[in-house]
Amino acid sequence: METRELRYFVAVAEEAHVGRAATRLGIAQPPLSRAIAQLERRLGAALFTRTPRGVTLTSAGETLLREARVALAAVEAAERRTRRVAEAAGRAPVVLTAKAGASSELMAKLLDAYAAEPDAVEVDVVLTPPGHQAVMLRDGRADVAILHRPFDDTSGFDVDELLVEEQVLILPAGHPASTRAAMTLAEARSIPDLPLPRWPRLDGSYPEGPGPELRDLTQVLQLVRLGRAAIVLPETAQANLRDGLAVVPLSDAPRVTTVIAWPPHSTSPGVAGLVRTAGRL
Repeated sequence: METRELRYFVAVAEEAHVGRAATRLGIAQPPLSRAIAQLERRLGAALFTRTPRGVTLTSAGETLLREARVALAAVEAAERRTRRVAEAAGRAPVVLTAKAGASSELMAKLLDAYAAEPDAVEVDVVLTPPGHQAVMLRDGRADVAILHRPFDDTSGFDVDELLVEEQVLILPAGHPASTRAAMTLAEARSIPDLPLPRWPRLDGSYPEGPGPELRDLTQVLQLVRLGRAAIVLPETAQANLRDGLAVVPLSDAPRVTTVIAWPPHSTSPGVAGLVRTAGRL
């Protein structure tokens, strides 16, 4: 299959309509329809069910959509990384992405230890909102990422576990709930005057809910100190908390596993060295 065919197929699948997909792709509808029919003949499977209102994916089409997105992301990633190496005259920096405000102590140790290696290359750190790190790793904007299971999708990556820890509730010091020895997640979510924050989706929209719309951890902690919110964080976050905040353990929250992740096909010596260093921390 050609990448052009996969892009055509993904556009039709996402638009659920050949005409709309043709407009999105900037081509006429007849050649797009022919390309999809040719792809179906080559695969020996119907990818769409046609209706007067558009198209829906068959089970075979759903499988191809998952695989096509991965394949196209890999092609785009290869293009981006190749350009970056060429622009840097063969010694491009390693781009490491992580959540803003998360795992800061761990990353500081990692970067300091790696910088001491004799073959270390420059590391560009890109801090982004939650949920963006895996996407950047897949599309080639990053070479390696610090991810957190179960919140981040690590499927398709090679990973090394760096840390496993419990979660805690951070709330204003002096609040009645701050004296609790422990509480459940349900109890943490139901404190009436301390809603949990809402983080943006990848498209920038926010899920419905009573909590404030936030983008970075510094903003959250300021609202917690002001008594406007509470937040659930891994227990190592306590090391960076200042006065005005209290910590309550959560008895039933899933453990957070921090991993370093990289594409399985990576041939970057810088990525390999950074991963080796992380494994020795």
